[in-house]
Amino acid sequence: MQHKVILRAPEDADVDRIFMWENDRNMWESSPTCAPVSRLQVWQYIQNYDADPLRAGELRLIAVDSENRLPAGHVDLFEIDSHSRRAGVAVYVDPSKRRQGYGLAILTAIADYARMQLDLHQLWAHIAVDNSMSLALFKAAGYRPAGRLRSWLLRDARWVDVLIWQLLFPH
Repeated sequence: MQHKVILRAPEDADVDRIFMWENDRNMWESSPTCAPVSRLQVWQYIQNYDADPLRAGELRLIAVDSENRLPAGHVDLFEIDSHSRRAGVAVYVDPSKRRQGYGLAILTAIADYARMQLDLHQLWAHIAVDNSMSLALFKAAGYRPAGRLRSWLLRDARWVDVLIWQLLFPH
């Protein structure tokens, strides 16, 4: 089932949810996060939200189900490069919403936004070689393999390779 999502800026009401998502240790395996964040840090991020991602170099949006307006996850654009017109993308789907099509809906919505609003040429993602769910998700969203970073992540005292995936937009 393909859900439709709406991307919106984080709001004060999202503090507890984002706090919970950011402290999901399962997410840390595929991100540079190595320590918990506080509720205050999340609140400060929301209060200091910069609505100009090209200036800020990053953008976090909350993905809400278009029917019931409940948050399904969030998506981040990071290392936004306005000169080369590219950005990294990371997606998080709430555990209660996984395997229901939300991940694909979120990646589709952020790709449309990046292409049409930010005039980006491409999005890229780093995905651990053993993260089969993310690999399948990004493939379904039209991303293609572009390279491999060897021994990129240290997890449980072992090194894990990361694959680089790209989504190129037509000119």
